[in-house]
Amino acid sequence: MSSSRRTMMTVYSDPSCPFSHRTRIVLHEKNITANIEDIVDGQWPEDVAASNPYGTSPALMDRDLILFNSNIIIDYFDERFPHPALMPVDPVARAKTRLMLHRIDKDWYSLWPALMDGKPVKARKRLQEDLTILAPMFEESEFFMGNSFSLLDCSLAPLLWRLPLLGIKLPTSAKAVEAYAQRIFARESFQASLSDIERSMR
Repeated sequence: MSSSRRTMMTVYSDPSCPFSHRTRIVLHEKNITANIEDIVDGQWPEDVAASNPYGTSPALMDRDLILFNSNIIIDYFDERFPHPALMPVDPVARAKTRLMLHRIDKDWYSLWPALMDGKPVKARKRLQEDLTILAPMFEESEFFMGNSFSLLDCSLAPLLWRLPLLGIKLPTSAKAVEAYAQRIFARESFQASLSDIERSMR
């Protein structure tokens, strides 16, 4: 690898991937200077592929550091670039946020392969029902589970943005979810994070 590539942080990002999208939202929210390189899974530069055993997006190269897994990358960003903070300072609130981040991935993003494989009926129904049941939580504060924009919002936004693509229309009883989504979509960092492919999803 050339030394010039190492001088700037590089994020290898699939322009259609929700996990890459959450990483880009954090980048723009914190105004981090980084080179974002569009890449399709399985078509990696040799040096990055050698350090990314799963071959999935996103991946971060920061000088001698290579990270993969979007949650690890956004945690790194939040710790290395502490302002604005995207995690609560209070240990209890921080633990609750981490638990909900785990649930978002385990309960919803785990459905992603089924949603995209051409037979998404059960996965679509489950996601629609879960969001409808949890709709009251989206009314409790300006952001999800708090009054400050956080990693929870960064993780939820890519999923909510893709609902039309997935053929999911929330019922009127979940209007709080749609109102929340529109607030997040209007943020400058979210708009800046969108790839051309993602803009075409709505």
